[in-house]
Amino acid sequence: MKINDQIGAAQLTVELGDRSYPIWIGSGLIARIGRAFQLQNIPTGSPILVITDDKVGPKYLHHVVAALSDAGYQVSTHQVPSGEKSKSLRVFEDCITAALEAGCDRKSTVVALGGGVVGDLAGFVAAAYMRGVRFVQVPTTILAHDSSVGGKVAVNHPLAKNIIGAFHQPEMVLYDTSTLQSLPDRDVRSGLAEMIKHGLIWDQAFVAWCEEHAEQLLDKDEEALTYGLLQGCAIKAAVVSQDERENDLRAILNLGHTIGHALEAVAGYGELLHGEAIAIGMIGSARLAEQMGIAAEVAGYTERLMSSFGLPTAIPAQYDTEQIIAAMMHDKKFKEGRTLFVLPTAIGRVEIRRDVPIDRVRDIIEQLKGARTCQ
Repeated sequence: MKINDQIGAAQLTVELGDRSYPIWIGSGLIARIGRAFQLQNIPTGSPILVITDDKVGPKYLHHVVAALSDAGYQVSTHQVPSGEKSKSLRVFEDCITAALEAGCDRKSTVVALGGGVVGDLAGFVAAAYMRGVRFVQVPTTILAHDSSVGGKVAVNHPLAKNIIGAFHQPEMVLYDTSTLQSLPDRDVRSGLAEMIKHGLIWDQAFVAWCEEHAEQLLDKDEEALTYGLLQGCAIKAAVVSQDERENDLRAILNLGHTIGHALEAVAGYGELLHGEAIAIGMIGSARLAEQMGIAAEVAGYTERLMSSFGLPTAIPAQYDTEQIIAAMMHDKKFKEGRTLFVLPTAIGRVEIRRDVPIDRVRDIIEQLKGARTCQ
């Protein structure tokens, strides 16, 4: 990690050759977004479109517009409803219309100002508009420290999450940690699930640090959050730098997502927050690993860890098991008649498996429906 004095922020780099880009993390960065655009050589001659939602926009949009305008950029904005249901083809089309009405051209830049939903949606707009224009991630949630890095952009289909999308890397990620102070507690917990996930796949010491600093993280202590976000982003950047398009290694980032994405689909994209579904999914993966003899004593620890962060540890009893199984079959990780599971071999280590019997998965789902949840 280094400090970029021109931006006044800690800097990580996603190493992708001539498409490498910085992740800047620090407080007050939105006020310096114009300088960041200049450092990344984003041209002033073409319109900028900032896409945000109706919760984030009232808080930060005018600051972004003012900072970019002061730096000589022509800025238009488009606001979408907050929540996972905005990751739809209908809302995507509305965003394309906004880009056309703003006069965006092939040298324009789309800015994603918000959480993971806005990042995924705006990124897909940028990937599709005129067959691809620049985009910049300005995450405003903890959860988005995962989704803003790596270039996966998508919208949902009613039957499957993130099934309509592309790989389209941002020009940069500008992470203003001061925006996190306004997050509701539930969103904080949801975001921390992805932070913990990065430790569970890669770094046992980071998992221990998260556990030790749970109270500070939940209280949105800025020093603890900044360190945790730097570590989580560094792990994701390292993985993406080695495997941009998920041909092999990058799949480990899907720990908990096979069950988690299915739960989100069955819940109708809204009843469960993403991090809540992934927390349940990580417990399910740990139980599968123990049943298959891949790991020992990971499930209980994983469940206690999720519980200590106030995350759910059980599947709501009203969710139909067969609907969950069916949703897994529609997931983009399902191919050649098998679905992919990332299973822990120990805390901080995982392996990718395509040989998990569906009957075992069904048993785990039933177990998780019978478990007591912490919420």
